[in-house]
Amino acid sequence: MAELASAVSNAGGLGILTALTQKTPDDLAAEIERCHTMTDKPFGVNLTFLPSVNPPDYAGYIRAIIDGGVKVVETAGNNPQKWLPMLEDAGITVIHKCTAVRHALKAEAVGCDAVSVDGFECGGHPGEDDVPNMILLPRAADTLSIPFVASGGMADGRSLAAALALGADGINLGTRFIATAEAPVHPAVKQAILDATELDTRLVMRPLRNTERVLNNAGVQRLLQKEHKLGEDIAFEDIVEDVAGMYPRVMVNGEMDAGPWSCGMVAGLINDVPTCKELIDRIVSEPCSLIRQRLVTLTA
Repeated sequence: MAELASAVSNAGGLGILTALTQKTPDDLAAEIERCHTMTDKPFGVNLTFLPSVNPPDYAGYIRAIIDGGVKVVETAGNNPQKWLPMLEDAGITVIHKCTAVRHALKAEAVGCDAVSVDGFECGGHPGEDDVPNMILLPRAADTLSIPFVASGGMADGRSLAAALALGADGINLGTRFIATAEAPVHPAVKQAILDATELDTRLVMRPLRNTERVLNNAGVQRLLQKEHKLGEDIAFEDIVEDVAGMYPRVMVNGEMDAGPWSCGMVAGLINDVPTCKELIDRIVSEPCSLIRQRLVTLTA
């Protein structure tokens, strides 16, 4: 939403709106305009391409992005190749989110400008390979020619220093920004992240090869029990009532046991709710102190 995206951009990061949070392209156009009124800094839009019987109006969403003067798009999900010409013709930089090096190489080959490499630690969809960032990031650095940012487990300046050391060009934070003052979510959501440890996430929809990392709660336990009971015979139709429509119930209404919502293992590293500026200032300043006070002494 514009509140968070604008706050991140105003603080020196690249805030990202989520296109499919908006029900129609017109709604996205209005949210982009609202974000422009809240920041004069660049911000981007995430556009996730999902397999669907009735797919969203992707062409309409892209037109709203172009007409709204957005210059960075983060794509995710299916291969974005079909839509790249429209984005490229508008001078938009495309960053594709990938959970495997082979996917990143494909994104590079079809013309994406950069990629976001997501390790197994990440909230949301970590893919099916289960490779953590200590392996995935240097593999990406050894293989890719285009820039990439590290996603999954990113929380602070230590994360940035580590990601840079492993070959990434920056970091991408999701769960950490939910626990900020400007994030327009129910206070119970922020408190749940503060209370969680690195042991409190679960993987759901794994039998459907649509794995999602979520914060554990009673609704998640009900879903996991159903998955276990149905086994290999499970179909999405069997769990749709357990997963559909959860974000408004959780994020807006604060129904914390309603069902699954994306959350990374990084919750175990989140202990406060700063402003976006406070968070980004810390992330930028901490690596310098870390390198001077700790790493340099190791080489002395």
